[in-house]
Amino acid sequence: MFKRLLPAALIGYLFLVIVNWGCTKLDTTSLGSDLIPVVDNVNTFADTLDIVTTQGIFDDTFSVSRSQVHVLGRINGDELFGNTQADINLQFKPVTSYPFYFGNAGDTAVSVDSVVLCLAYTGFWGDSTEPIHLNVKRINQVGFADSATTTHSIKYQPNTFSGILGSADIDVRRLKDTIRPRRDSVNNQIRIKLSTVFAAELFGRDTIPTSPNKDFRADSLFRRFLHGFKVEAPTTGNGLMYISLTDAKTRLEIHFKRKLANTGVLDTTVNYFKVTTSDPVSATANHIVRNFSADVQSPNPGSLYLATGPGTYANLSIPQLDTIGNAAGTHNRIVHRAEIYMEQEPDPLHGTDDSVFSAPTYMYLDLKDTGATKWKPLYFDLSPSEPYDPDLKTYAFYFPGSAGVDFSYFGGYARTRFNYLGEKVVYYTLNTTRHVQQILTRGTPNYSMRLFPAYTLFYPQYPVPSAIPYNNPLAYGRVRLKSGAYPDRQRKMRMVIIWSKI
Repeated sequence: MFKRLLPAALIGYLFLVIVNWGCTKLDTTSLGSDLIPVVDNVNTFADTLDIVTTQGIFDDTFSVSRSQVHVLGRINGDELFGNTQADINLQFKPVTSYPFYFGNAGDTAVSVDSVVLCLAYTGFWGDSTEPIHLNVKRINQVGFADSATTTHSIKYQPNTFSGILGSADIDVRRLKDTIRPRRDSVNNQIRIKLSTVFAAELFGRDTIPTSPNKDFRADSLFRRFLHGFKVEAPTTGNGLMYISLTDAKTRLEIHFKRKLANTGVLDTTVNYFKVTTSDPVSATANHIVRNFSADVQSPNPGSLYLATGPGTYANLSIPQLDTIGNAAGTHNRIVHRAEIYMEQEPDPLHGTDDSVFSAPTYMYLDLKDTGATKWKPLYFDLSPSEPYDPDLKTYAFYFPGSAGVDFSYFGGYARTRFNYLGEKVVYYTLNTTRHVQQILTRGTPNYSMRLFPAYTLFYPQYPVPSAIPYNNPLAYGRVRLKSGAYPDRQRKMRMVIIWSKI
């Protein structure tokens, strides 16, 4: 499984959420990370507020740059959430400057042995017992070859020739095994041997006196001969592989024979073409398609389906905050803790799906601005030690800067527990204490909220709109949560507020 390390600040950190319903006394003085007084219903109180929830599906159009980890694979067996296909489109270019020669400039290229497309494997999510079938096709679109300076949306897919250059069935459990090509030994590398016809064509384009084509004289010539490759997972598989395009293990290997210029000795060697990051730069695109199940598209009221981007979200609203905020004496209240609690709704119908397709590592929460369709970050609670301003009234920036989100305070990361029925569930808590305090004492609007396991965040209304990376890997994780309408009040999504009179 693809793993993400929690921040070091979380080591030894423990949340205790023990809430009895109604106005009963809490058994602990610790809720989340804040020390709070004992709830005695005289000076300190505990309120549980209902949350109104609705399901949403993103029309994600974010981009994946060549330096970011790409996703490759296919999920066919997730009956709860549906199917996913992820393909990679990429260019390999000679790593030396043009004109390029197989071997050295004075060598005589004799014959090609093989061409192998290699990808650097960095992780996996899904069912590792089922091999993933991969095909390699040749891209038939010069526009892709010329788009090296463009970061393509995940919806972008260049045209390809119909023929298949090579295929392989990948057992991810074997990728850690060491393999030994001619010049080195590697592991965690996907290898797909391409056709001998293509190998001969590529080898015949060398800048040598006997070549009529000479497509290696300049990058402008090379990219019109070879627009790039599509690596697709069109049929079998039940998981997603994570691929680094800039790792040295991602390359096009050309194994060939040559006569050395200085000795005339016949030599077998290999040249590597890479995904280049400096001029001339390689074009790349990660195409990802989700086909969500009918349950995700039209869930029952008691369930919410959250998947990491390209994924889904939930709209949340808490009308009772308006009632509390308008009550007399509200400005004389100290909010010790306001916390949104949510837990997984297990999937007993589909066996081990919840363990195979694990929950997202992190959740995120933002706000719908009043009278607008735009969204903005949650006030205060993302990082209490680092000031930021979603309204740009006080500071020139709108999101926690170098330190990012303080998960030790905000929460939002996946944990497991046994609920009162003995079910082992994933659960999340989100700290909204300072935001709620502002609603009660300063009249900040009670905004609707949006909950989702973010891959990236994007707020186009700000002066320098750009994607903000979050801590979930691309397309990693999905979970069905009990919504605010779940019939069991001890397992539904809710907000708990611990407060005292001044």
